[in-house]
Amino acid sequence: MRPLAQNGNGPPFNDSEPDVIALLALSWILSEEDRAHRFLGLTGLDAEQLRAGADDPTLLAATLDFLGAHEPDLLACADALELAPEKLVAASQELTR
Repeated sequence: MRPLAQNGNGPPFNDSEPDVIALLALSWILSEEDRAHRFLGLTGLDAEQLRAGADDPTLLAATLDFLGAHEPDLLACADALELAPEKLVAASQELTR
């Protein structure tokens, strides 16, 4: 699921950018209907609010916190993104600084 670099060369994405990691995690969450409904239900967001806040560090941190609260999702997302689970947790912490 990791995206490719725009030119097809080099690393697929800069995995040191917490906002990029969070957006990729959000995409992963929304890729499965039951998980997406759980996310929206727990956050109280609707699709329009999610679109409008996709660049909000607080929303992005909440996305990663959602994964951190359910270890099976955290591990599955980390696996799909080819990242260590700790990288997702660290990205959340960085977004809330």
